[in-house]
Amino acid sequence: MRIPYTAKPFIKWVGGKGQLLPAFAALLPEHLARWENFTYIEPFIGGGAMLFFMLQTYPNIGRAVINDLNPDLIKAYRIVKDSPERLIQALAAIQKEYLNITEEEKRKEFYLEARKRFNHGNLSDVDNTMYLIFLNKTCFNGLYRVNSKGEFNVPFGRYKNPRIFDEEIIYVDSELLQKVEILHGDFEQTERYVSENTFVYFDPPYRPLDATSSFNSYAKESFDDREQIRLKEYADRLSAKRCWLMLSNSDGRGRHAENTFFDDLYKDYLIERVYASRSVNVNPEKRGPLTELLIRNYDNTRYAPATHRRTLSDIYLPIDRD
Repeated sequence: MRIPYTAKPFIKWVGGKGQLLPAFAALLPEHLARWENFTYIEPFIGGGAMLFFMLQTYPNIGRAVINDLNPDLIKAYRIVKDSPERLIQALAAIQKEYLNITEEEKRKEFYLEARKRFNHGNLSDVDNTMYLIFLNKTCFNGLYRVNSKGEFNVPFGRYKNPRIFDEEIIYVDSELLQKVEILHGDFEQTERYVSENTFVYFDPPYRPLDATSSFNSYAKESFDDREQIRLKEYADRLSAKRCWLMLSNSDGRGRHAENTFFDDLYKDYLIERVYASRSVNVNPEKRGPLTELLIRNYDNTRYAPATHRRTLSDIYLPIDRD
């Protein structure tokens, strides 16, 4: 199955969903293409792969709402939406300056100074977004990670010729974002936009599979099991409003068979397991294909499970309900 895809994320974000779009597409509600002027909501926007896919695939989306707790990320979406030309000019300038530096040690000094300025704050929203994207494309492994003070602390990445930005992607993304309302704050604030005519996709910080994979520091606030339970209760509340929703998260059973946290928590929902490759782990042996969960409150998908297993067998596993 080929996904039409011209717009794509302007920033790399841990847990990005680009590789899983075929599986997601197969499990979307089958009626979405016929649903007039429906509302699409993402309470945890991250890199936005799913958002840009949905906006391109479903022109019948009447309104889209995105939200995130990370203030720098939300500033970036607003700048891409409202000021793409100014952002492109700023990115072109810093890209030229950086790539003209030939010595790795001097590049590292440039990077660390940019990180310092970004963390110090007092920047215009355009410059804040410029530094965010620059650091994202030149830091180690394209991570976004902050410490308890909310400071970006990813070390320098030794890339010889990094492409800091893509002008066409920023313009295409900006055009699609014109119908998107951009919120900053807790995920529950999206509830006021929900009605029966709504599809919600949740991509929260993933629950760690073990003690060494606990990378969910996208914001200084933690997203622990209490938050995962609060999210499930929020999903219950939205389901009671008769909206349609899908949620992704890590599959604890994929690493430890006895870890049934999400299977128990979402026992009243439909759960699918899909393969995804993870490249962010301090232990290289733990990188590679793992199963993730797709949880939904509806059963009428675009493709019946039997068909889905035949056509997407490399990324799909039916849930074991024993």
